Amino acid sequence: MKKWLTSMGSMLLMSSLVLSGCGGSSNEASQPPAEQPKPEATAPAKDPVVLSMHSWRVEDTEGYKKVIAAFEAENPGIKIDFKPFKATEYNTILNTALQSDTGPDIMQLRPYRAGMTLAEAGYLEPLDGVGGLKDFAPDVLAAATANDGKVYGVPLSLNSTQIYYNKKIFEANGLTEPKSWDELITVAKTLKDKGVTPFAFGSKEGWLLSLSHGVIAPGTYNAGEFVDPLLKGEKNFKSPEFVKSLERLKELSAYFPDNFTGLDGNDIRTLFFTEKAAMYIQGSFELEVLQKMNPDLALDFFPMPTDNGQSVITTWVDGSYGLNAKSGKKAEAMKFMEFMTTKSFADVFANEFKRIPALPGVNVNDPLVNKMAELSQTVASPYLMVVNFNQGEPTTKATIENALQGMFLGQLTPEQVAEEVQKATDTWFQPKK
Repeated sequence: MKKWLTSMGSMLLMSSLVLSGCGGSSNEASQPPAEQPKPEATAPAKDPVVLSMHSWRVEDTEGYKKVIAAFEAENPGIKIDFKPFKATEYNTILNTALQSDTGPDIMQLRPYRAGMTLAEAGYLEPLDGVGGLKDFAPDVLAAATANDGKVYGVPLSLNSTQIYYNKKIFEANGLTEPKSWDELITVAKTLKDKGVTPFAFGSKEGWLLSLSHGVIAPGTYNAGEFVDPLLKGEKNFKSPEFVKSLERLKELSAYFPDNFTGLDGNDIRTLFFTEKAAMYIQGSFELEVLQKMNPDLALDFFPMPTDNGQSVITTWVDGSYGLNAKSGKKAEAMKFMEFMTTKSFADVFANEFKRIPALPGVNVNDPLVNKMAELSQTVASPYLMVVNFNQGEPTTKATIENALQGMFLGQLTPEQVAEEVQKATDTWFQPKK
């Protein structure tokens, strides 16, 4: 037994030595195990930068969702909060917001002088760093260029004004597109005699009058024979051809709806798309709205016939979008400015809103838009009251609108309207020598 115990003790001692050699010293064995590296903490997701964006096109709300979605897909850290206002209230709302430093980051700008006054008041950021602007034609950029020669907006589209007509009503009454002023009056008289309202027209809102006159007027004069001399100071608004354009608009009023002086833009649009009127003097920007309101509308348009047997379509560059000089998110807003200079934007915008794109080389899949674009390249005349005479206090544009309202109320003659327009022009206009 003693021998067995001695042997057993030896074995235990050897085992202890073996374990000691494998496990290290007793101090090491008593230390806690080394800490495992902690997984790196995930950085909290950043909230997207939200840019406020204001417009005067309530009608375009649904379409802008697609435009904005295209931008946000390319810029996942930025969101656009689009807020449109009624067109006739937009200027007041925007100016009030800018003056109180609560203006939007991105704002739709009226074209030419009406928009560039905001730049000259210090409310807009120049867009010198937007490289895509080099792809726009100089006469297009002119609509968003201030007196300092800097561009402050990215132009959206080219506009035209023309006379839309309901093909079904024309065909039912044996009518075709008129090729002269006399033929236009004959068409209107035929419709009225058959109990059809010839024109959807209202004079409650002044802009409808300057626009409608802008369609009628070039039919009475050749741009080279009147517009160029006018801008040089060789002719003025009391010239016979301009007075004649006012007389024609008054003559056309015999074929307007009853109580047209109380109708606004929504009223007359409804008259036309519900097929209660045969013709509608309006801009290219109405095309998409009309098609949406009545997809079955048999719609077409014709340019204004001229006295020399030709035709003419009134054109101008539409609004642009600019950047608030006091925005706290300029870097993100500049990304949207750059986005608007791309063909991907122009393609979505032109086809969604049925507009002539401001950026060249963009295909539009609507035949009426292509027809407008073609005429704009071949028989265009400038919308004088927007392109050249939207200045002064009040502006010449506002003056003709107020005077035409007076004419339709029987308070002014065409000659007196022309006199008022020239008086307003003389307060500010300096002819180009």
